[in-house]
Amino acid sequence: MAITSRALFPAIKATLADQRIVVITGMRRVGKTTTLRWLLEQSPTQNKIYLDLERLDQRAVFQESNYDNVLNFLRSRGLNPAQPMIVALDEIQYVPNLPSVVKYLYDHYGIKFLLTGSSSYYLKHLFTESLAGRKIVFEMYPLCFGEFLDFRGVAHQRASEQTEAANLTTMRYVPYEYARLKSYYDEYMQYGGMPDVVLESKASIRTEILKDVMNSYINIDVRAISDLRKIGELQQLLKVLAMRIGNKLDATKLSQIIGISRPTLAEYLDLLEKTYVIYRLPAYSSPDKAVALGKKLYFCDNGIANTFVANPGEGALFENAVHNQLRTYGELAYLAKGNDYEVDFVLTRPGQQPVGLEVKYHPVAADAAKLKRIGAKHELAETWLVGCHPTPGFDEFLWGGLII
Repeated sequence: MAITSRALFPAIKATLADQRIVVITGMRRVGKTTTLRWLLEQSPTQNKIYLDLERLDQRAVFQESNYDNVLNFLRSRGLNPAQPMIVALDEIQYVPNLPSVVKYLYDHYGIKFLLTGSSSYYLKHLFTESLAGRKIVFEMYPLCFGEFLDFRGVAHQRASEQTEAANLTTMRYVPYEYARLKSYYDEYMQYGGMPDVVLESKASIRTEILKDVMNSYINIDVRAISDLRKIGELQQLLKVLAMRIGNKLDATKLSQIIGISRPTLAEYLDLLEKTYVIYRLPAYSSPDKAVALGKKLYFCDNGIANTFVANPGEGALFENAVHNQLRTYGELAYLAKGNDYEVDFVLTRPGQQPVGLEVKYHPVAADAAKLKRIGAKHELAETWLVGCHPTPGFDEFLWGGLII
């Protein structure tokens, strides 16, 4: 089966040249298994195996208390421990003691492991510091818009050099590109970038796939990686959050709406963030002040956000998409001064000065002038409006569909 390349592929493939344990983590159905199988195929050795820990029989092998029995199982499958060996394990969160098994076999037999897991929450709690220096972790997210176009077979201009990628002027609104890519970008804003969804042509089936992803996440993944039992509270919280995209989180109000304590709310939010459902954007300020200002909420995928409410709003979905697109370019924060003004994103790219970006569904010249004044006050290197649709007489903005 032909596999469309992802942006992470070159960096992941480079890890085959060393002995480090490779961990690919991300939400369910984001492409981890496909990536794991692809990576295994890139190795020329035949002394390798793929195992799916969602399967009870293969999971049982790694639940053995005697870890040498795992080695015996690998021998029975035709692998030779005396030669360099690669073992690919999919969905490691289903075996809580797996880090201990991996460490033992890595230290004693030099086995190179390729692993996937559905949550950084799992990694934080169960991958101990005993594996420090032995592993490299890759976080996999839904498709960026450039990858979306790749999956659809649509040509686009992707910056080939880091200097070009960092140049925001390459994202400026171009009428021809807007007309050519607008329908694709509208679809990306509505349905997001889950690979199976992007490859599906029927809208009704896309919706069913997204619902299935979240049902599996809540009923399987959440139960596997946490002791959360009140699933109804989590579902209610997700519905409330989907109506607050781009807004600062008010813990007191949220806890009252859901009917839970603030500590429980904090636990739920932490779980949702570490399992790649939501992202909480910090303020652009000193660490102490940033905490006091609170964090803004975004979903890691527009399609997922759309499964919880009928329509979070065109402006909210556009801002959410832009957040997820910009995330790959550098460090993001938001800038605010009380109720006076707010800048949606401050982007700090490696080796460069911060840039202010304000998202407007229909940008106008007055928005640009106001943003420029705020940027000068906070010594931002440059400022840009990010627009979804042009307005008559104004085209000095970055277009979301060119944030590739």
